[in-house]
Amino acid sequence: MRYLQTGLTCHDPEKATPGFTLFTPLYLPDTYLLDMAGDEVHSWDIGGKVTNYAKLLDNGNLLAPIRTDRSGPLLQAGGLMREFDWDGSVVWEYEDPSQHHDFHRLANGNTAYLAWELLPDDVAARVRGGKPGSEHEQGIWSDVIREVDPSGNLVFEWRVWEHLAVEDYPLHLHSNRHEWAHPNTIFPMDDGNYLVCFRHIDLLIIVDRSTGGIVWRRHDPGLGGPHDAQFLPNGHMLIFANRANQSPRGSAILEFDHRSGEEFWSYRGNPTHTFDSHFISGCQRLSTGNTLICEGLWGRIFEVTPAGGLVWEYISPHTFHRDNGPSAGEVNFVFRAYRYAADGPEIQGRLGSP
Repeated sequence: MRYLQTGLTCHDPEKATPGFTLFTPLYLPDTYLLDMAGDEVHSWDIGGKVTNYAKLLDNGNLLAPIRTDRSGPLLQAGGLMREFDWDGSVVWEYEDPSQHHDFHRLANGNTAYLAWELLPDDVAARVRGGKPGSEHEQGIWSDVIREVDPSGNLVFEWRVWEHLAVEDYPLHLHSNRHEWAHPNTIFPMDDGNYLVCFRHIDLLIIVDRSTGGIVWRRHDPGLGGPHDAQFLPNGHMLIFANRANQSPRGSAILEFDHRSGEEFWSYRGNPTHTFDSHFISGCQRLSTGNTLICEGLWGRIFEVTPAGGLVWEYISPHTFHRDNGPSAGEVNFVFRAYRYAADGPEIQGRLGSP
């Protein structure tokens, strides 16, 4: 069984996309680059627990959010965003204790990220769904998009409850009422707008950055708490549909036209339960047309061809102990993973051939 294996389990050199794979074991202090043989060829000790993931910037530096003693009260809080050079020295940092989940360095040097704020009492009273009586002791939290410049000045802020009617989007039956509506993805679009993915209400929206208005939305309970929504160069949308609490059991990667809803490509397990992560997880379309998938629950990172053939697979050996949550014991969760070309701007040829 795959979860009993670790390290590299599959590599087809003729069909896999060459490069180096970055992954960050959840709640552990190190981020790793793997070569195609599954060997850890570079790493960063970021000096704290990463509650989600890290990414490489075009200058070759690593950007990572770190949980600190001042981080927010909810589980996925980061709070301290740090940029490290290749050798691990901190070259930039910005602290917002309410930062969580996703973050991006923009082309103009600004940094966009998701953050929490408590809902006003009158708005919290309108939140529907979720497990009765499961509100956080401080109330119900909700979400904000923030953007800061390189000096840390706030240049943009957008609160979801000011633009969506909370009563129209009830929480999942199995969700606690700590938070409405739990976005896990903020994707900067080429036109400056933001694509946002809300897990606990199965909602995708596009926010017009200039007006704050919502210019597109898709509410689809069949996605089952999705993650990592993104636009591809061909204009299609790609998303990890976790499909939590759906039948038949099993997750899916979906590529579709966001305007028409037409589906152009998908990946599912066969049988479906052989690919199944009800939380975290992500996907990346590679230069060859293959797709890199992070099946987060299992710490499994794998690459498939457009026909769905498995051409590379690695399972994280790095574990931490949990006493409760979606799985207990020694777990190897991975939120997202990314493949970078050896001669691309992120690696800049530092590691030779993968």
